[in-house]
Amino acid sequence: MKKSFLIVAVLSAFIFTSCKNDASEKVKEENVAAAADRDENAGKFPVMQFEKTVHDFGTIEQGTNVEHIFKFTNTGEAPLVIVDAKSSCGCTVPSYPKEPVASGETGELLVKFNGSGKNQVSKTVTITANTKAGKETLQIKAFVNPKDGAATGTPLSGN
Repeated sequence: MKKSFLIVAVLSAFIFTSCKNDASEKVKEENVAAAADRDENAGKFPVMQFEKTVHDFGTIEQGTNVEHIFKFTNTGEAPLVIVDAKSSCGCTVPSYPKEPVASGETGELLVKFNGSGKNQVSKTVTITANTKAGKETLQIKAFVNPKDGAATGTPLSGN
């Protein structure tokens, strides 16, 4: 028992004394500069400032394709990167810039709506970006006039 205790003590002493390398010698100056720059910019976020966040197409006929361009400016202190844009329905398709939008620059987000539904419709587009909130929302609205026969449920051919 004394022998095994002695072996453990010697191994422990060896392990603790062999790790006396100076860690500061392993730090590279360029990594320190990069970390300092990253830390300085850590609190800076882009800001998507839209001209308007809601667009009303007014009254449209059912099945009519319409589209609107939402214009925005990055008023924040960092480049804006849009990761994704999704709509609340398959009838609405957003297209967004794939390249970063620099601070002070403008961008456009195209939203296409295929005129489905009837009466008053409202669709939401959710944008995932590197803003402070992480998500931004836009909304489109329209009053969709049903095609002849669609409101009453009668066939369009008259048969």
